[in-house]
Amino acid sequence: MALPEDEIREHPGVDDADDDLDGRSHAQGLTQLIRRSLGGLGTFAKRLLLGIVLLVVALIAIRAYLSTQGPPLRPWQTIVPVEPDAADIAKMDWRAYTQAEAAMFDDVHRKLQAKLDAHDRTPLNRYFDASLTSPLRFERDWNRSFVFEPRGEPRGVAVMLHGLTDSPYSMRSLAELYRARGFLVLVPRLPGHGTVPAGLTRAGREEWNAVVDMTMREAQRRAGTERPIHLVGYSNGAALALLHEMRWIERGQRSDVDRIVLLSPMIEVNRFARYAGLAGVPAFFTRYAKSAWLDLLPEYNPFKYNSFPVRAARESYLVTADLQRSLDTVSRQNRLAQLPPVLAFQSVVDDTVSARAVMGRLFDALPDNGSELVLFDVNRSRVMAPMLRAAATDWARDVLRRPRTYTLTVLGVASQDDATVLARSRAAHAPAITAQPIGMSYPGEVYSLSHVALPFADDDPLYGLHPAGQGGLRLGAVAVRGERNALVVSQDALSRLGSNPFHAYLLARVGEVIGEERR
Repeated sequence: MALPEDEIREHPGVDDADDDLDGRSHAQGLTQLIRRSLGGLGTFAKRLLLGIVLLVVALIAIRAYLSTQGPPLRPWQTIVPVEPDAADIAKMDWRAYTQAEAAMFDDVHRKLQAKLDAHDRTPLNRYFDASLTSPLRFERDWNRSFVFEPRGEPRGVAVMLHGLTDSPYSMRSLAELYRARGFLVLVPRLPGHGTVPAGLTRAGREEWNAVVDMTMREAQRRAGTERPIHLVGYSNGAALALLHEMRWIERGQRSDVDRIVLLSPMIEVNRFARYAGLAGVPAFFTRYAKSAWLDLLPEYNPFKYNSFPVRAARESYLVTADLQRSLDTVSRQNRLAQLPPVLAFQSVVDDTVSARAVMGRLFDALPDNGSELVLFDVNRSRVMAPMLRAAATDWARDVLRRPRTYTLTVLGVASQDDATVLARSRAAHAPAITAQPIGMSYPGEVYSLSHVALPFADDDPLYGLHPAGQGGLRLGAVAVRGERNALVVSQDALSRLGSNPFHAYLLARVGEVIGEERR
């Protein structure tokens, strides 16, 4: 199924003088609107409101000016794939969706190759087919939706949802575990992902929700009435998974899954995301198109975007807002007891989502249904502890002090002088804490896990700290030294932990959950 030529659009260019004229007209209209709005207010209120408005206008003007600096947008930041909208996806099944996906990938690839210039054809540009980071160098393109079929008759179905700016690759390890345990696994690519970052300037939460619903229909079809269904989500995918279930229950229906597994769930995001849309206001004028982006970075990661549009930040916040509203509604309806058990894994420190909100806003609201939260603590060894920020890490010291309605497990060092990792657990309503060694020590060079680390094994060939195999791209093991402000890539991005040293423990715990299902 080929897409017509106009199915991929680009940001149009306009004359700068026209931009200025439009800008002056827009400013004059805004001034008149402000004057009318202030007419009925007192003097102090007028001054206060006017000051706030002027501050916002000044910030937007600064944002517009800064967006004109630096290199121009590249093709992967201007070519916007047109995917099916939410209404179209609602009419599709899995086969129709993946067929449309394949046609869109082919058309995007053709358009990109025609637009690349000599400066884009580098060994680290994922969109240059001969580069080291091209998805074509792998045994399959993990940016696309995939299905894992078990040997023999499936004994269950698992649906797995990846995170924001991510791709189905992040669910591969868990998908392999489920397949090995006899489950059929469906991993959809959420719209806007896996192709070019510009895809996230159009696709958003309505399309993501539609794909989740479509995939769950496919799971129900394949599971029938006898096989269990597990819903697994990572980051934004975890929020979408919970939102699907809450809306299902909110409508008075019985939950359509038997177990939920979450990694780094996006329950609450940075407060900036709520107002991220303001940062993109100057992009209304084409001259300031770059203000539609929070990050404009080289695309060297084959299965994840580095560039990040304003709209994606706004949409991620709206997902969490929708989730909280639905959670509150279900709670008022006294239907939370219909939610299946939840097993979640979360790093104590997380720069993307609020780790404390996972406990306070989600787990503390859950029914007494056998749920469990696993926290990966920071490295509190004698060497590392003094370098940790107390405001970010101390909250997890006493979380096991009192019993809760769910099991709480914390993985951390045995003591400041003993790096042996213990899983300290307090079962729901239990009077005491148990401690069990997991058979490994906290890596001396690691001070904490990160938001992006949880789904990936330590030996993941791409993101692992100790990647398996010889040669190839090893993003997780990059260790570069030099002077500051010399790299086009953020030094923080290079040093951020990309894999989970405790991944084997995570898989074992998920394996226990799979084993609890009837055979």
